[in-house]
Amino acid sequence: MSNKAAEKQAVARKDITMRQWIWKEMKKNWIAYLMVAPYMIIFCLFTILPVILSAVISFTNFNMLEMPDFVFLNNYITLFFDDDIFLTAVTNTFIFACVVGPVSYLLSFLVAWFINEIPPKIRAIVTLIFYAPSISGQVYLIWQTLFSSDSYGWVNATLLELGLIDKEIAFFKDADYVMPLCIVVALWTSLGTAFLSFIAGLQGVDRSLYEAGAVDGVRNRWQELYYITLPSMRPQLLFGAVMAITGAFGFGGVITALCGFPSVDYAAHTIMNHLEDYGGMRYEVGYSSAIAVVLFAVMVGANGLVQKILSKVGV
Repeated sequence: MSNKAAEKQAVARKDITMRQWIWKEMKKNWIAYLMVAPYMIIFCLFTILPVILSAVISFTNFNMLEMPDFVFLNNYITLFFDDDIFLTAVTNTFIFACVVGPVSYLLSFLVAWFINEIPPKIRAIVTLIFYAPSISGQVYLIWQTLFSSDSYGWVNATLLELGLIDKEIAFFKDADYVMPLCIVVALWTSLGTAFLSFIAGLQGVDRSLYEAGAVDGVRNRWQELYYITLPSMRPQLLFGAVMAITGAFGFGGVITALCGFPSVDYAAHTIMNHLEDYGGMRYEVGYSSAIAVVLFAVMVGANGLVQKILSKVGV
């Protein structure tokens, strides 16, 4: 028997042994697998399967009424070389993500750090105050009232009273104000799940580590933060980074509520808005799937980049 044949048989025996071992472990821990099965089934059906289907449909011309017609890369070619609105949406999305993502991430951590230092009796109340805007479904109504385009808007009324302007400003109909206001609203609603995970991570740090750090030469709170707190809550920091990136790139519903659809001169038009346009209004499902695949790839790339950055700073 040749050496190559012997190697193939050894690999086959190894594969069979591995399969047998896996099957043995599954039979041994069948209760655990049974408990996990409902989540895994739902996760596969409503997360993994839609992603795969979206990637496949992105190579077709599909309007939900007729059978899909494969067009291969035509949707992507049109998207990048013949869709000026998409390029505008990409630019706006990256501006939005580069500002909102890092700032909301840092803001969530700083607020969580502040809340962790206050007495436990009022901690829950303060947490609710900061967390409430992120779960409010009608948050845009507050900002529409503040920046209403008539004299009943609080900002316009104040500026008129102070003599700083001669006539009302239509804030959400002016391309110069739309993007900055949407960024402010996004930051105001950014203290969500990542914020709560940071609080949990800070409260889960072993207090004895600070005593050991003091013995080893840690002298102030900033050194405690860098050498003890951040490394101890690495999972929460990575989770918060994923949530911040996802929120920044997926922000679109509030823009539509504040500025209408589309926003004036497409000043705040994002990839999510473009996806809503073709998928939810025009029913060009193949083209909208291509937009979704591009957005998914950008999110995955951004998450990978952030994880590398966090690993390099010792977190």
